[in-house]
Amino acid sequence: MGSNLRRYDIELWRVIAILAVYLHHIGMPFNGDGFHIMNEESSKLLDDLMVFFEQFRLPLLFLISGTGTVFAFSKRNWLQFIKERSYRLLIPFFFGILFIVPPQTFFENRDQFSSYFSFYNNLLSHIEVNHLWFIGNLFWLSLACIPVILYLRSSKSETFKKYLNFIAGRRYGVFLWGALLILIKVVSKKYYPDDSKSILNLSSTLYFGYYFIAGIVFASSGMLWQYLLKHKKTNFYLALLCSIVFYTYYYLPGEIVSPYLSLTTRWNIWYAVSGITGWSWIITALGYGQVWFNKKSRLLSKMNEAIYPFYILHQTVIVILAYYIVQWDLSIGVKLLLLLLLSFPVIVLIYRFMIYPFRITRILFGMKSKPKVKEKKGAKLVNAEPL
Repeated sequence: MGSNLRRYDIELWRVIAILAVYLHHIGMPFNGDGFHIMNEESSKLLDDLMVFFEQFRLPLLFLISGTGTVFAFSKRNWLQFIKERSYRLLIPFFFGILFIVPPQTFFENRDQFSSYFSFYNNLLSHIEVNHLWFIGNLFWLSLACIPVILYLRSSKSETFKKYLNFIAGRRYGVFLWGALLILIKVVSKKYYPDDSKSILNLSSTLYFGYYFIAGIVFASSGMLWQYLLKHKKTNFYLALLCSIVFYTYYYLPGEIVSPYLSLTTRWNIWYAVSGITGWSWIITALGYGQVWFNKKSRLLSKMNEAIYPFYILHQTVIVILAYYIVQWDLSIGVKLLLLLLLSFPVIVLIYRFMIYPFRITRILFGMKSKPKVKEKKGAKLVNAEPL
């Protein structure tokens, strides 16, 4: 896709993906899965719903980030690209570790400190990355994939692109790309079984890296988008089928299969089922998004500008509010609703009045400079760069 072609559907999927992460963290104090702040009671139903959406909320975000990386590279050489990625990713990453994440750690261990000041005096012994792991991993993936982007931009990749287009043009072509994803997950989990999101945990990095590279490949070939659009209905039916298999296996009592399958085999089946379920829904979304979302919108422009600071802020606001809300004598449903209704406007107000207007805070939260407005023949033209 050319650097001057703006994809509004991709921008909206980016917003949706980050809002999905936000909603996931809203539910974390109540699903019994182990969060920074936990409610005394938990909801099994909530956990059962969240485990399904977990299969594609972060993979979608990595895929969209891969497409955005190609756009960021489109007007730069590789040195300029590294500078831009450092500006947009490393500055917010280190700023967030020092100033955004510490309140989470403080409230998580509130009974151990007399005040936030006493906690912050010992910050070096309590350094955490928390949700900002995504930004750090995105930086390293962006750098590691520079050769991939350069290759796909060169004439040397024409044969490879033709081969990909040939496969993708088949009815089940892009869906079958999920086979490689399953292979990566099963093999890497054998050697790196940890669920850590550290860049050094290759089972996590290779899995999300596959989606990131898939985003780069999609952004480098207009034909692939056409095939996603053409086969969207088929991919939707496949996604529904995968979802049925997903929940069938999820609810299957262990005592039924344990006499026949080892624990390792059962986990490998889970990796395969969950991996193909996530992949099938994402390629379905990318197909239908071209029909539903590829429209210019002033609201989308505002949301796309705000969503990165929103991501950086959201978990800290959730943790602080959840610390108090879980102590109230209310049902899980009411607490969850209160956390949602209180956290969202707080994040938006912080962004609007403390981040958006000021150059220094825009830099610290990875935002671009405010677009310059030019007068030309009586009309206002706003300089805008693609995602």
